[in-house]
Amino acid sequence: MRAIRGKTMKMNAAVLYEVDQPLVVEEVELDDPRDGEVLVRMAGAGVCYSDYHVMNGDWTTPLPIVLGHEGSAVVEKVGPSVSRLKPGQPVVLNFRANCGTCRHCTVGRPVLCDGIETPRFGMFDGTSRLHRNGRAINHMARVACFAEYAVLPESGAVPVRPDMPLDKASLIGCAVMTGVGAVVNTAKVEPGSTVVVIGCGGVGLNVVQGAVLAGADRIIAVDRLDNKLEYAKQFGATDIVSAASNEDPVAKVLDMTDGGADYSFEAIGNASAIEQAYGMIGLGGTAVIVGMAPEHDEIKINALSLPRTEKVLRGSWYGSARPAVDLPKLADLYMSGRLKIDEMVSREYQLSEINTAYDALVAGEVARSIITFR
Repeated sequence: MRAIRGKTMKMNAAVLYEVDQPLVVEEVELDDPRDGEVLVRMAGAGVCYSDYHVMNGDWTTPLPIVLGHEGSAVVEKVGPSVSRLKPGQPVVLNFRANCGTCRHCTVGRPVLCDGIETPRFGMFDGTSRLHRNGRAINHMARVACFAEYAVLPESGAVPVRPDMPLDKASLIGCAVMTGVGAVVNTAKVEPGSTVVVIGCGGVGLNVVQGAVLAGADRIIAVDRLDNKLEYAKQFGATDIVSAASNEDPVAKVLDMTDGGADYSFEAIGNASAIEQAYGMIGLGGTAVIVGMAPEHDEIKINALSLPRTEKVLRGSWYGSARPAVDLPKLADLYMSGRLKIDEMVSREYQLSEINTAYDALVAGEVARSIITFR
């Protein structure tokens, strides 16, 4: 790790130069934070499938780019006009940095912020703080935490209690917030409900434990992999359905629930699974789409079924988070023993091993892995 010198520092980061090519871990330059920005020293970064969507070309982003959007860190330096953060504070990174003044921000829906006109691959002013050999490098989701340090807008770093283990705190920044928030904030699952969760990776497991927190009576986990179904049982699933069997999982769930669940959550990002989630709910049920599908995928649902059944099909973006409120609350739930994070961490890697970490994720070997910076 390199020391900060002047207005630019050198550090190691994982850079994507070409789609379907490995990330390149190399030395890059990072500028000092400007007005309204902070510099943080990374503690942990989650290995999330959303970054893989960029790596394999499912999502189109400008290249080169430093990936990583799920992380935790310690504030190192603050730029002019930053008032909420100070050096030494532990923070969870918020990949939906928001303006705070647009209509969505002021009505309590900051994840839908549209008050910043610049693309989400750089700072609010439209420029990058990352460079190599004079060439600008983009920031994934204004975070770029597959690196030893990062510069973010002030709203992209949320303080958490100092006794929260920072390596585990990284997962609060995406998987935990997305999954638990989909249940508690988006769907507002009622106690005693029946819930189906399709996909039991990092986000799906947090949907499961979000349903536990909400008081769901029955939680049915659906996945193709036996190890993922075992994880789901550890996180509170009461029933499991193997999507790898010859039996139609929709028919199986409908039979198990006497006509359909109250809520279903699709946590994969797959058009067929979204259609299955809709098919698994009963009359008046709600299907919540949490997974992030390839950007050109489409779904087909019978139009007349919507008015006839009063089913609800809705999306959940980042668990409908209010990051400044919800991320510290999730840390409190973890510290009180009501939220499982340690059990979610299957493996830890160093930044130099990041391609190996993604191989394991794609192979379905892990619930979640963390890149640690020690």
